[in-house]
Amino acid sequence: MRELGTPMTETAKSVVAPPVGAASSGGASPAGESGESGSPASRRRDVTWEDPLVGAALARDLSGLDYLLGIAEGRIPPPPIAALLGMSIVRVEPGQVTFGLDVGEHLYNPIGSVHGGVFCTLLDSAMGCAVHSSLDRGQAFTTLELKVNIVKPLTLNTPSVAATGQVISGGRRVVTASGQITGPDGTLYAHASTTCLVFEPRPTQEKPAQRKEPSGRSAENGHGR
Repeated sequence: MRELGTPMTETAKSVVAPPVGAASSGGASPAGESGESGSPASRRRDVTWEDPLVGAALARDLSGLDYLLGIAEGRIPPPPIAALLGMSIVRVEPGQVTFGLDVGEHLYNPIGSVHGGVFCTLLDSAMGCAVHSSLDRGQAFTTLELKVNIVKPLTLNTPSVAATGQVISGGRRVVTASGQITGPDGTLYAHASTTCLVFEPRPTQEKPAQRKEPSGRSAENGHGR
């Protein structure tokens, strides 16, 4: 693995980067804080993001590893979902990616803990990016199956968690990966597995020339129209 600012070798590229989440004030008021009237204090979270199609276009011309390194190092804008939830790539190496997430009230469900969908999104991101980090230039993937086991609730008592995804088996068309969400003390909050489908780059095909009739009209459809 490689710390930011150290030389990168061709055989093992990795990065550790600070979180790049939303411009946010989510959870700025402590839980249970009240205003002068005694009513619960309101919260506010401001989210900003960049055009997601800019990063998507860059992905087509880079290997999966180089693309993810670009996001982690701030050279490529992160996807809007990362800004919305407050998660970011903090470590990248071939076949393994770690995301960080700052826990906030904006992630809570109605019963006062982080929503199960956040667990799923975080693990899907970590495992999917682990698969992406193993792909060559021009290759892409999509999630076919995702299974998540939540083993412990997550609240503000744990200020941050890490989700690590790693490739288990890499095939030409199908790749499987696993992932775990852990706290700063190593407590396991959830684990998961995924199956992803890999798309090969499409070869560039030249459009066949149209046959011309003596009159100069195209005869491609047999009617000269």
